[in-house]
Amino acid sequence: MSLSKQLAKHLRDVHFGGNWTETDLKKTLSDVTWKDALTQVYSLNSIAALTFHATYYLDVLITVLEENKLTGKDEISWILPSIQSQQDWEALQERIWERAEKAASLIETLPDEQLTQDFIDPKYGTQYRNIAGIVEHLHYHLGQIVIIKKLLVQ
Repeated sequence: MSLSKQLAKHLRDVHFGGNWTETDLKKTLSDVTWKDALTQVYSLNSIAALTFHATYYLDVLITVLEENKLTGKDEISWILPSIQSQQDWEALQERIWERAEKAASLIETLPDEQLTQDFIDPKYGTQYRNIAGIVEHLHYHLGQIVIIKKLLVQ
């Protein structure tokens, strides 16, 4: 299996299941209500904020792969769209699943040689580093989400 296909699989696995941690975003969020998603425990970020932040970079990656433009900004990744109902919360999740699949589809078509090229600018490292980083970043925040869920049911 090519390295590109393996990276795409890792991205899918952290979103939809099948990774070594046996934890994925879709399953973890499946029973989280919109009110719980917005609840702040102690001084921690809410589940909704962490979910949006951790998946914000999917759109950044898609734009880089489709248009060869880097448009994302870290500070924007924390600006959660308005969630005022279960429907809003579910719509946000649906958009995440669609974007995750689109990003994975784009990644798996990359020639492996492209993974060693710059992610637009050399200061950001290679395309491989950034794609793997998106997966690592989501695993990190997924762990936080799991802990916050446990705190919410105490």
